[in-house]
Amino acid sequence: MLSKEQIKQILVDQREAILNKEVGVERTILADIGKKIKLPHIIVISGLRRVGKSTLLRQIMQTYYGDKDFYYINFEDERLFNFNAKNFNLLYEALVELYGERKTFFIDEIQNVNNFENFVRRFYDIGFKFFVTGSNAKLLSREIGSRLTGRHVELVVNPFSFYEYLKFQNIQFEKQMLYKTEARAKLKNLFGKYLTNGGMPEFLKYKDPEILSRIYEDIVIKDIAVRYKIENLYEMRELYQYIITNFANKISFHYIITNFANKISFHSLKKIVGLGSITTVKKYVLFLAETFFISIVHKFDFSLKKQLVNVKKFYVADNGFIPRISTKVTRDKGWLLENYVLNVLKTSVVNIFYYSGQNECDFIVQKNKKITQTIQVTSELTDTNRQREINGLLEAMKCYELNRGLILTHDQEEDLTIGDYKVSVKPVWKWTLQAY
Repeated sequence: MLSKEQIKQILVDQREAILNKEVGVERTILADIGKKIKLPHIIVISGLRRVGKSTLLRQIMQTYYGDKDFYYINFEDERLFNFNAKNFNLLYEALVELYGERKTFFIDEIQNVNNFENFVRRFYDIGFKFFVTGSNAKLLSREIGSRLTGRHVELVVNPFSFYEYLKFQNIQFEKQMLYKTEARAKLKNLFGKYLTNGGMPEFLKYKDPEILSRIYEDIVIKDIAVRYKIENLYEMRELYQYIITNFANKISFHYIITNFANKISFHSLKKIVGLGSITTVKKYVLFLAETFFISIVHKFDFSLKKQLVNVKKFYVADNGFIPRISTKVTRDKGWLLENYVLNVLKTSVVNIFYYSGQNECDFIVQKNKKITQTIQVTSELTDTNRQREINGLLEAMKCYELNRGLILTHDQEEDLTIGDYKVSVKPVWKWTLQAY
């Protein structure tokens, strides 16, 4: 067990490190923090490893606390590994002796401490404010949900959006740039680079592919294998490698055997990878989703039971990971666009599905239990695919009684009228920037 003096040294080091940390590109989500900061609720900031959660904490400290009047603890620090929740009182005493009485805690990677929620609940009940970060959705939701129901709000930090990427490139986006020839050309050029490189801040800063490989390795080893005591690490790695490689080749996975082209069942996955059971395959895939590394999109059905057993689609958290982890390098720009669009949608939409009938539509957006939008994504509308893409969109629009639909492309733009239905065709780069 660490002594109080040892704890003090760690806390002083950590505070100095966070205050010396670069503030970086101001995250769009910072404005949402401003709306919630006066609430008594615990603010849970979750997201993928190295996505910028600590940097966001740094921005909150500077913007709303003037870099003072708070305590900071980082449980990713190896010196605090195996820290026991029952020692929180000793840690608090050390903080008070160092910095006096403060009423706000910033705690990084809090899920590394078992039973942390007991300490947070106790201090919350006597008026303390908490900002906590974590990289595992299930652990945070289970522990916080069990002890802090109704007392917390959650915000998810994602890789840089294209808007934030422009700020990273020292370009302040303004709406009129969408309509100026030179500015449009520059935006399109930058979007092409962003689409391939993704938005992971550290990778964009240093341009070293090893950074993305290391993030992935830390997710697999620290967040999954160690935490869940996985014995078949080799087989789990093989499963993830197979999944990610085939993400890049537009293969999706589902729970039941079907005759759809380019789809494979969990039963088949079990055979390919050599895992013992379908249950194990499902469990390993869900572990990866809980780290925010992948998103799972269900086929829409009014029956929740059918949603659970229908075909699933999987998407990677950031395009930058794909060429660094996949054993095949995709040249399918349409898939990269689709993966990016999903990641944009999930930042503001709670429920995203896909449609499959006689034709298919990439995304169905549901808000307040009502289907509000249908979206098709393709790199380019050509003579070969034009009718197929439009038919899939129209079929979904008719199914959900919508008279407007959206097709997102790399660089095409037009408005179509097909009978009573209106279809807008827009470039993804323009669509994503129109929100700002």
